[in-house]
Amino acid sequence: MNKAKMVMFIFALAAMLSMVSIGYAIAIKSIVAILIGIVALCVVMMTGFKMKRKFRDQGLL
Repeated sequence: MNKAKMVMFIFALAAMLSMVSIGYAIAIKSIVAILIGIVALCVVMMTGFKMKRKFRDQGLL
């Protein structure tokens, strides 16, 4: 597994953990935690897609 795929795996794992945190925040009924989880998910997904485009342009994927 090359470096680019390992980085993408880490982004996927971070996105999954963000989704889990949203579910946990719903379970504990914390609106602030839900919003933080949604923002974290958006940031991780946007960063991951930007990184994927960068890797694809460089020919690493």
